[in-house]
Amino acid sequence: MVKFDIPEPSTDPKELSLKEALDEFLISLEAAGASEKTVKAYGIAIRDFINFLGKKDVAELTPKDFTKWKLERLRKGFTRGSKEKRKTQLTLHYYSLYVRSFLKWLQVLDNAPAVSRPRGRTKIQTLSPEEIYKLANASRDLLDMLIIALLFETGLRAQELLSLETEDIDTKNKEIRVRNAKYGEERIVFYGPMTETILQRYLPTIKEGKLIPLSYSGLYKRLKTLAKRAGIDPKKVRPHILRHTFATEAIRRGLNLIAVQALLGHKDIKTTQIYLHLLKEDLRKQYLQAFGRRPEAEAIT
Repeated sequence: MVKFDIPEPSTDPKELSLKEALDEFLISLEAAGASEKTVKAYGIAIRDFINFLGKKDVAELTPKDFTKWKLERLRKGFTRGSKEKRKTQLTLHYYSLYVRSFLKWLQVLDNAPAVSRPRGRTKIQTLSPEEIYKLANASRDLLDMLIIALLFETGLRAQELLSLETEDIDTKNKEIRVRNAKYGEERIVFYGPMTETILQRYLPTIKEGKLIPLSYSGLYKRLKTLAKRAGIDPKKVRPHILRHTFATEAIRRGLNLIAVQALLGHKDIKTTQIYLHLLKEDLRKQYLQAFGRRPEAEAIT
């Protein structure tokens, strides 16, 4: 988890209500460079903690409140969201980190263990090149085609894609400046022939401004509709699955891990290394094809 250098409270925290404290904390978090999505995640976690306690003022908080909340959520999970034990624990892992940061900022808690991340990894889903081809063929218009091409050839996050302006596209060098990136850091990504062909037709048809004039829900619905038209399970077609697909294809085609890390905008190389696990399965299949059969006519000497 990225650590943010959050300024101390502007006044004695014990003089604040929990609502006032949360508002100031989230503003300070954003000022420290956290993305809108990160600030929202902190807010959801901390509000869950506050609602569970039923307390109104910071002065009422004790270190034991953090432990009580963790135990309750471990036992009963969350009101909304998945009821699967592993997913609940993973959510609580992050939520407990966010709440702990808030309590440290309030000087209520010096240190306390967060909920452990569940062991093992959730299986990462990707699309095959054939499925990408089917999605492109199922497109109804240039916008559909551009969405598929960009997500597949750049690995952009959904919010990064939707934040792109026409001025961020450098058609001469086939580059895209990603300004609304996670952690607030700009980066450059490149696009390939599929995106280039579509942009040549698409850019003259729109005005300056947003490249993809959709909300997240609009993007999500378009992808689900495309999946149905292409005969692909809609559960398999989401922005982040296309990002996973880009990363695995990039490594398969020879890009090194450091290059993929830079293109994806990962802070930690360990985040990028998860894609090596997928490639191990490719190697296993190739190995078994080459060595998995017993020699039929020749004896081993």
